[in-house]
Amino acid sequence: MLKTHNCGELRKEHVGSKVTLAGWVDRRRDHGGLIFIDLRDREGIVQVVFNPDVSRSSHETANDMRSEYVVQVTGEVALRPAGTENSQMPTGEVEVIVDSTTILNTSETPPFYINRDIDIDENLRLQYRYLDLRRNRMTKNLILRHQIVKYIRDFLDTRGFIEVETPILIKSTPEGARDYLVPSRVHPGKFYALPQSPQQLKQLLMVAGVEKYFQIAKCFRDEDTRADRQPEHTQLDLEMSFVEEEDILQLMEELFTSLVETVTPEKKIIKPWPRLSYEDAMERYGSDKPDLRFGLELGDLSDIVADSEFGVFRDAVAGGGRVKGIRAPGCGGYSRNQLEEFNKLAKNSGARGLLTISLGSESGDLDSLTMDMVKSVAARFLTLDQVKEIARKLGASRGDLLLIAAGDIKMVGRVLSDLRLEVGRRLNLADPDTLVFAFVQSFPLFRWDETAGRWDSEHHPFTAPIDEDIPLLDTAPGEMHSKHYDIVCNGLELASGSIRIHRSDIQRKVFQLLGYTDDEIEERFGHMLEAFGYGAPPHGGIAPGIDRFVMILAGEETIREVIAFPKNQNAADLTLNAPAPVSEEQLAELHLRLREE
Repeated sequence: MLKTHNCGELRKEHVGSKVTLAGWVDRRRDHGGLIFIDLRDREGIVQVVFNPDVSRSSHETANDMRSEYVVQVTGEVALRPAGTENSQMPTGEVEVIVDSTTILNTSETPPFYINRDIDIDENLRLQYRYLDLRRNRMTKNLILRHQIVKYIRDFLDTRGFIEVETPILIKSTPEGARDYLVPSRVHPGKFYALPQSPQQLKQLLMVAGVEKYFQIAKCFRDEDTRADRQPEHTQLDLEMSFVEEEDILQLMEELFTSLVETVTPEKKIIKPWPRLSYEDAMERYGSDKPDLRFGLELGDLSDIVADSEFGVFRDAVAGGGRVKGIRAPGCGGYSRNQLEEFNKLAKNSGARGLLTISLGSESGDLDSLTMDMVKSVAARFLTLDQVKEIARKLGASRGDLLLIAAGDIKMVGRVLSDLRLEVGRRLNLADPDTLVFAFVQSFPLFRWDETAGRWDSEHHPFTAPIDEDIPLLDTAPGEMHSKHYDIVCNGLELASGSIRIHRSDIQRKVFQLLGYTDDEIEERFGHMLEAFGYGAPPHGGIAPGIDRFVMILAGEETIREVIAFPKNQNAADLTLNAPAPVSEEQLAELHLRLREE
């Protein structure tokens, strides 16, 4: 090794020791006779001192050092002179008095500051990702990711799971997003697909008798990028035989609770995890992935306003829709511009408009509210008793602002869910250091696709219906519920899982209901149905997203910050300039020809 110690590990107990360090020049300061350099490696920074009275040759070499030069130094650890200690650095009580040094490599001037935590254009950071990863914040994120994955592997190993790798080149299967296709050279006109998940493979492993499987799996989906979505992502893929839903939920709660308490003990976690049905989550929060760090639940106002003189409310209820609302605590004094911001957000979420009711600018008991305090375009159509009843239904007081949407229930839920998150953000209601995990259960088995005019799977076609709903396959598929469960945390979906169908007769019925012909079933899924005929055990699993989980624990806004080499918002790899054209020779080998649009 070119070093005896890491820069970040030196402390008072090392005083008097001879050490050799190697790393990058983080900062250089020339104080006349003395030259000070902050030397950085992955473990941290330490100050090294070049004194011409100790080593003139080293002092002369230090004159040539600049930021990001790679250097090696040897010297003695000493206490810093009194009054020069740096309490902001773990190594701030000591320094290294250098007696020999070597410049291992020079560096061009970086395109951005590596030693400063400042805003940098993301595309520039991704172009020079190998420099971006030297920054302390990014290094910490990579280490955190390593610690999380290691903990998961150790946890599952002690509970009898074995890690099995599954192929990356597989067959195109319906998983809800577009596949990335890979043309075959040796099979002209045929294609592999990169797996959206190892769904069928892990189920086949259960048929194979593996019983407890997991892997840290790479998954690929050709879909638009978002803050929490990339073309390729990593998930903990897990499957178990001879289990029921409760077994998997208990395992996941134990895993993630103990992981947080061990790896990030500074985080607060709510125990035990709350559990919500899908219907309950949608009714109370308008979302199947609610942020439970704060309240502001949606209230149904339909029965209060169904016969009111306000036509928007009356017509919505009469047309089979709903009128629901939330409160914004202490926001009754919002200006017209601030109210318009809420209105724009509601329209962007699908509403034709948003009704606001201000309960005055001063807080107080609701009983003291008068109509003079109420500010709303609907005020002249509502009585004071109706306003108070609406406010009570939403848990509001004087000084609050009420946000109300009317119309189709799905639209109303979506609008108020987005508004609820915005109110929580504006009022800082969500503690960033608190994690509220929850299970959302009992999802619908199917959803109706209006565009295609057919049923589609809410989760995926291998999800088992609850036992008592199996007869509804032939009569009322829209009323069926599934053994599908999600893990949500702080407003993000972290995992989806389910108990799987393990009987070929039920699986075939589901495929038929989804619109597959017998020939298509045989072509796409014949291998699964055949496998189920050889003694498939009851089984189920779940697939938590590693990237999203690390993002939450790291306190980052996007998963790009916790992936070593992510794609940008346009799904491009700026470090390697991918995707990129290929030669005509390569295309010919793959029996492909590009078509001009």
